[in-house]
Amino acid sequence: MTGADHDRPAAEGIAPGHFPGPSVQAGHVEPAPRRVRALLGGEWVCDSTRALYVWEHPYYPQLYLPAADVATRLLVDDDRTETTDQGEVALRTLRAGGCERPGGARLLTAPTDPTLADTYRFEWSALDHWFEEDEEIFVHPRNPFVRVDALRSSRPVRVELGGTVLALAPGCVVVFETGLPPRYYLEKTAIDWRRLEATDSVTECPYKGTTTRWWTARVGDVVAEDVAWGYDFPTRQVQPIAGLVAFDDEQVDLVVGDTEPRRG
Repeated sequence: MTGADHDRPAAEGIAPGHFPGPSVQAGHVEPAPRRVRALLGGEWVCDSTRALYVWEHPYYPQLYLPAADVATRLLVDDDRTETTDQGEVALRTLRAGGCERPGGARLLTAPTDPTLADTYRFEWSALDHWFEEDEEIFVHPRNPFVRVDALRSSRPVRVELGGTVLALAPGCVVVFETGLPPRYYLEKTAIDWRRLEATDSVTECPYKGTTTRWWTARVGDVVAEDVAWGYDFPTRQVQPIAGLVAFDDEQVDLVVGDTEPRRG
């Protein structure tokens, strides 16, 4: 597993209103006040303090950068165009430092929003590294309207799979992230490790960092693939979850305090 699959913006089985939804709608545009830079093959492809956030869908934005802030010498015209929700775009291939990324850049030539005229939108994975100011960012731009809090809680948590207890914790750290269900991170000593098997999965989150480990749970013939994960070295914003483990409550029954189980 790669990407940020445990950070899905909507969770089946979670009642509407259980957590805040997206704060903006698709098509929204806002200025990005941060310096944005990106590298490919050791060369700077863009460097801008005038980037724009564009929400192509409600959950997080993409960055559109003025052509004047892009190293256009690294771009080769693909002689192809596409129609997007933001308007007509001309595709470009990125060539830098011996790397080539066909279609990695899109120049917006006929925008539906005039503020986006002559801006470039890069495929995130086409670049080696992205930075906001001097901090590297991963997966996608951070949403300026998203808040992420990691709060210690004395609410007990019980995790079950097929009626068997996988974890029983007297407390937890709850991560509240706008647009996502709360996630409950537990001490490793609260987990029945006889039921879990480490996997090779790795995921990244722009707000929490890169996972250190994922686990699959087995109870008899019941298997929950990549049901638990942990961050040993999370970002400083969610430092309280370091070394703890969370479970995907879409695959297990999770009881918090005296509430009913949240069932997958």
